[in-house]
Amino acid sequence: MKRILIIGSTGQIGSELSVRLRSIYGDGNVICGYFAPPFPEGFFESGPTVEINALDIDQIAGAVKKYKIDTIYNLAAILSATAEKNPKLGWDVGVGSLMNCLDVAREYKCGVFTPSSIGAFGPNTPKDNTPQDTIQRPNTVYGITKVLGELVSDYYYNHWQVDTRSVRFPGIISNVTLPGGGTTDYAVEIFYKAVKGEPFTCPVKAGTFMDMMYMPDALDAAINLMEADPAKLVHRNSFNLTAMSFDPEMIYGAIKKHYPDFRMEYSIDPLKQSIADSWPNKLDDSCAREEWGWQPHYDLEKMTADMILKLKTKN
Repeated sequence: MKRILIIGSTGQIGSELSVRLRSIYGDGNVICGYFAPPFPEGFFESGPTVEINALDIDQIAGAVKKYKIDTIYNLAAILSATAEKNPKLGWDVGVGSLMNCLDVAREYKCGVFTPSSIGAFGPNTPKDNTPQDTIQRPNTVYGITKVLGELVSDYYYNHWQVDTRSVRFPGIISNVTLPGGGTTDYAVEIFYKAVKGEPFTCPVKAGTFMDMMYMPDALDAAINLMEADPAKLVHRNSFNLTAMSFDPEMIYGAIKKHYPDFRMEYSIDPLKQSIADSWPNKLDDSCAREEWGWQPHYDLEKMTADMILKLKTKN
C-alpha cells in the first residue's frame, strides 16, 4: 500500500485530491501537508496532517521519514496571474518547492508528481493541436517555472532514477474550491454568478479559446499517471492533457440552456488577456492516451450540468 505525502493539500487541487487518495489508499496512508488557512471542513479530523512550508527542505524530509512516505504529490504553486504580480514569490514557490521535493525523493527513494501547465507554452507554440514535443518559450514567470520543472524532473529521473511524473494541466473547473488567481478562473466564476442569478463580467475576449478540464478528470489524471506502468512511459515530464476547449461564448451558451435569463458582458483584464493569448487553443494529448490510457469523462455539456447541480445544492 502506498504511503503518500501531499504538499499543498489545502489548495485548489490538493483539497479534493486528498479526499480521493484517501478513498483509494486509506485515511492513514495519505498525509496532508498544510501551510496556511483556509482549511477545508473536517481537514484535521479526516486523517494525518503535518505543517509543511514547501520552501523548508527539512520539514519535507522530516515528514517523509516520520511517515515512511514513498510518493510525494507536490502541489505548491502561485498561479499564473498572481505570479505575474509577484514574480519573485512565483519563482521561489514554483522552483524552490520542486527542488526540495526532488532532493528529498532522491534521498528517500520516493516517486514525485508535480503538475505542469498549459502555461508552459508560449506565443510561438503552435496554437491548434499543440504537439506533445514542441517549442515552449513561455513569457510568464509561472510558465517559466513550469518548463524548468519539466526539465529538472527529467534530469532527476535520467541521472538518479527518481520516479518523476507530471501532466500539463489545462484550466481546472471545480465545484468545491474557489478560484485562486489563474487566467482560466473565469470559467469557474461564471457558474457561481449564474447560480446566484447575477450577471457575469468576463475578463477575456470572445474567441479566446483555452483548454479546460473538470476537476474529477484532473484527479483521475494525477492518480492514473502515478499508477501507470513505468515501462510504458516514453514521456514523463510532462504529458499534454485536455478534456475540452472553448471560448467565453461557448460556456455562456452552455449555461444559458439552464438559465435562459443569464447575462454576460465583457470587461477585458489586459494581464489575463495577454496570458491567454500566449497559450494554445487546444492541445494534442494523444501521447497520454497511448502511454497510460488517459481518457476524460466530462465534456462541456456534461460538466455544465454537474457544476450547476452541485452549486445549487451548496447554495
